[in-house]
Order: sequence, then structure tokens, then C-alpha cells
Amino acid sequence: MTKNIILLFVSVCSFCNIYAQKDGYWDKERATTKEFLVSAGDRMTVNTEDFPVGTTEIVYRITLLDKNQEMASSLVSVLKAIPDPYGIGQGSAGAVFLMSKISGDDQCTYSIFTSSEKAKKYVSDGKTDAACFAQVEPVSKDAKRLSLDKSSCLKENTTTIWFGFESKNWILSQKIVLEVVPWVDTKLNRGWNQDNKNEIISLCKTSTMAQKMANSDDFCVCILNKIMKQYRYAEFQKLLPIERTKVYKDFGAACYNDAGISKNVYSDLHKQIATLIKQQKYNEAIPKLNGIINDGKATALDYASIGYCYILTKQYAKAIKFLKEGEKLDDTELAVKLNLAHVYLLSDDYSSAKSIYKKYQNQNVTDSLSWTDKTKLDFTTFQKAGIKSEDYERVLKLLTN
Repeated sequence: MTKNIILLFVSVCSFCNIYAQKDGYWDKERATTKEFLVSAGDRMTVNTEDFPVGTTEIVYRITLLDKNQEMASSLVSVLKAIPDPYGIGQGSAGAVFLMSKISGDDQCTYSIFTSSEKAKKYVSDGKTDAACFAQVEPVSKDAKRLSLDKSSCLKENTTTIWFGFESKNWILSQKIVLEVVPWVDTKLNRGWNQDNKNEIISLCKTSTMAQKMANSDDFCVCILNKIMKQYRYAEFQKLLPIERTKVYKDFGAACYNDAGISKNVYSDLHKQIATLIKQQKYNEAIPKLNGIINDGKATALDYASIGYCYILTKQYAKAIKFLKEGEKLDDTELAVKLNLAHVYLLSDDYSSAKSIYKKYQNQNVTDSLSWTDKTKLDFTTFQKAGIKSEDYERVLKLLTN
């Protein structure tokens, strides 16, 4: 019974470890293994090999050996039994597992520094106040894990660190072995850190497509994800400006055509246009309406709106052109018909205007606004904008008879 319980416990732990694993690998190719002598009572520093892009954790082991002793097993070979840093971070047992099976009688203290200048100063004065970690109690061996989120020794762009050692043997030199193995996050290994991502997002936010949207976050994240999937950051940086422009354009078009994003874009645009017209900023509304039309996403109401804006900016020929196009799109949209009647009236074509005004006078332009009431409202707006006509009263009499 006890044996079965133990087996079940081991199985559960194995299952949990599998699903707790981080997506990455121990980079044995760029591990640091250095064996050196520290003179009696002396200090010295040793730097690690350059960490690969995407390093989020490191494990190091320090072992002091007696003369002629050799390491029983390398740190890299020990780490083969640990799938990811999570297994080491479960408490002191993980650190003990990393310890060398042998060590000498000598002891040393050591500190870790994030720059060569700080390390050189330590050699000079022995002070550890600039260290990101200091082991002040002498040890004959030690092993620890440093992570990006918990140690100031590792930062997102850290490429190397310096270990400073001080011998506590006042008679003979010490033989020290330093081993450092980096853990590389698979995603970050592609070079896309927070700053790089923000660079792409910022560029996206200034694009023409993004500026059509009230909230372009989803659109820009979509472009970012496509770029990260296609290129490592270093590869993307090597592209010529014209090549980068094409990448943005192609991925932007793909993201823009996404049903959800596209729908939100035009919804946002219509809200912006409605606000601009309400604020009488017709010159600002016109390019946005033109954008919808050029994208092939315009409804008859969009043509009615741009015709209305052209009327209020006294661009009657353009108003007629777009309103005629709106008629072709939907010949039953009375907002188009009414604006067409207005522009004929203001272009001194009373005869054409009269036939339209009279034809639809008993209908509603919207579900709650009659043709006559909307005409009155429009005439009031025109007069406030300085657009005068002697025929306003004539039309109103026509509609009330």
C-alpha cells in the first residue's frame, strides 16, 4: 500500500513538472566554464561568456578544489536532469542538487557585478557595495539560480556579468572552478523584448490605417505578432527601409481585413464623422468620408453625408457628383434625395429641386423625422452657415400646401 502511494506521488509530481515547464532550453554551447588560481589573500574578477539573446535565468556553480582534484561532473551535465529553472527554484533542495560532489578545504568570498568598472573597483578596494550579490561568509562551494524577475544581476539587456573572488587562504593559491549556464526563453530568443515591441507599436500608431480607428490597439498588436512570427528582431532591423514599408503594408492589409478589426474601424469612423458634422467641422469630415468611399465600404448614407458636407462648404458640383453615386447605390435612400434637392436649389436649378421636394413631401427621411421637418432644419443650418437663397420660403410653402 505504501509503495503504491509513493508511486502515485511521484507520478503526480512528474505530471505537475511537465506542465509547469517553461518554454526554453539550457544553452550549453554558450555556458561558461573557467578554472583559475587566486593567489593567497588576493582578489580577482572573472567575466562570463556573452549570454545569448533571450536569457532570462542563469545557474552558476563555484567550486574550490584541492591540488590535483578534478570535477566529478560538469554543471551542464547536472542540468540535463532538470527540464527548466522551475525545478531549481523549488527551495534549497534544488540548490543542493547542483553542488559539486567534491571540493577542497579552501574557502573564498565572492560577489557579482553588472559592469567591468564595478568589478575593477572591487579588485582595487575590496568593497562590495556596488555588487548585485555578495557572499560575505567564506564558502568552499556554492550554487545559485538568478532570474530576470527576482535578481538585479540580470536585466533584459544583460549580456555578461562579472564574478569577483577574494581568497581566504593566506598561505597558498586557491584553485577555483566557475561554471555558469544560461536558460534561454524560446520566444525572447528571437530578440523581441519590451522596448523592441513598443517600437513597432509606436510606428503602427502613426500609420494612416491606425489613425482611422478610435482604438488601434488590436490592429497594431496584430501587425506586431505577424512581424515577430516572420522575423527575428535582428533580421527585421537589417531590412532596407523600402522592405520594411512593404512588410508594414502587407501585414497591415492582412490585419485590416480581419472581420472584427475592419468592422470596428468603420464603426469608429462613422462615430468620428458624426461628431465632426455636429461640431460643423465639415472640412475634417470630408476626407474621412472619402476614405470610406475609397475603401469600397460606403453606404448610401455615407454619400448623403459627404454631399451634405460639400453643400455646407459650397462645393456644389462635388456634392452633385457624390449624391448621384449614392442614388445608384440605393435609389430609396431619402437622405440622398433631399440633399440632391438642396444642391439643385442652391445651384439655381429650382425646377429640378422642386420636382424632388414635391415627390417625397409625404414621406419620412428617418423613422421619426418627416421630409418637411428635415427640410426646415437643413434650411436653418444653411442660413446659419451663411448660405442664402431667396427660394427657401418658396420651398417651405410648397411643402405645406
